[in-house]
Amino acid sequence: MKASLRKGDITKVEVDAIVNAANTLLLGGGGVDGAIHRAGGKEIMDECIEIRNTQGGCKVGEAVITTAGKLKAKKVIHTVGPVWKGGDSHEQEKLRNCYINSLQIAEKNKLKTICFPNISTGVYGFPKEEAAKIAIEAIMMVESKHIEEVIFICFDETNYNLYDVALKKK
Repeated sequence: MKASLRKGDITKVEVDAIVNAANTLLLGGGGVDGAIHRAGGKEIMDECIEIRNTQGGCKVGEAVITTAGKLKAKKVIHTVGPVWKGGDSHEQEKLRNCYINSLQIAEKNKLKTICFPNISTGVYGFPKEEAAKIAIEAIMMVESKHIEEVIFICFDETNYNLYDVALKKK
């Protein structure tokens, strides 16, 4: 499984799955979550509502999968990142679980390419450099028979540079 880095808009990436930095209610929101729901259309929200009605949403660190609606991706894996509270509330472990659980869902669904945004580094306030390190370490922990490429996509220059440095150290 190779890791690569791109700068751009996750809603325009043609891969088997993109990962959505969702909220626990799976109802769309701001940032990446809002952009994915707006670009993907009603089909994504319909499946999110079905998941919410069945299992009550998605807990922090966990992940669920839906259609990708009108997106170029085939599937959307929704994961809920932790809100940064200073590092004393197991935020690092919860963030690591976002990546691991998303990859396990991709593996279970025999997906070959998966694209991650910068989970929890926006309004959730997770320190960007630490988040990049955790993301890269997490993907290296997962054994895969199906996943061929993990792509990190960064919307901004700061995250792109942090991931670039972290990937070169792996």
